[in-house]
Amino acid sequence: MRHRRTLWFWVFTGPFALGLALFTYVPLLWSVALSFFDAHNTVTPTDFAGLGNYTAMLRDGAFTDSLRTFLLFTAFIVPVTYVSSLALALMVNRVRWARAFFRSVFFLPAACSYVVAALIWKTSIFSGVRFGLANTVLGWFGGEPVAWLSTTDPPWYWLVIVTVRLWLQAGFYMILFLAGLQRIDPVLYEAAAVDGARPGWTVLRHITLPQLRGTSVAVVLLLVVGAFQAFDEFYNLLSDARGYPPYARPPLVYLYYTALGQGQNLGLGSAGAVILALVVAVVTVAQTRWLRLGRTDGDG
Repeated sequence: MRHRRTLWFWVFTGPFALGLALFTYVPLLWSVALSFFDAHNTVTPTDFAGLGNYTAMLRDGAFTDSLRTFLLFTAFIVPVTYVSSLALALMVNRVRWARAFFRSVFFLPAACSYVVAALIWKTSIFSGVRFGLANTVLGWFGGEPVAWLSTTDPPWYWLVIVTVRLWLQAGFYMILFLAGLQRIDPVLYEAAAVDGARPGWTVLRHITLPQLRGTSVAVVLLLVVGAFQAFDEFYNLLSDARGYPPYARPPLVYLYYTALGQGQNLGLGSAGAVILALVVAVVTVAQTRWLRLGRTDGDG
């Protein structure tokens, strides 16, 4: 019987484990290996470069600029998404009827493709032409049309990039906050009401937010890591037939052009990917230690 259970275990999990190894772990390991070689237009290089690719990437101003773009994007998207998703969760949690309907409506954009959403934002809402939705609304108030994605002073393209990601992911994090809110013991709110605390900021600050600490840490970590992985909305919003503009280029877009552009330098691209992965790991560990994730109040 035990042998039969083991056999059926591998029958069901074997194909998934094989696919994970072939399409995830093997490419990751091969990418690390390529980062130590001079790999121009080939995935089987022979010229060992040592740490030369890493040194070149760290000295590349375009790569460091892409990291600064990530920091700016994170400064926008993380707090805005956190506050928006928490506000949605608090509102939906207070709804007494049709709660499942509102939960589904706000979560539905999370099922939309980033590519599709970016194209809708680019061609219909912030198209930059007179009859685009955003410029139509501006025209109602006497404003002039704005070239949203090509104006760098002021950088209106940040409004487009942030709003499309906010629309796509706020509903997902709302669900996480809803799960956290439903785990809070109602006795805490009843005790606060007996003590004279009025519903509002006082209860939110002293009861709700402390009880949501674990959920908040998880949401912030996911938002930061997701910001590092930003590619689809940037590429599909800002690129055109002429290529990608020199501004607002996040790390993955830069690495894409480095590894798959005209230079086809897979060694440099792989080194940049490894550096980015290390940065993500360091930031994640630093956040978990700073926010004391996984520790109890009695831990030192």
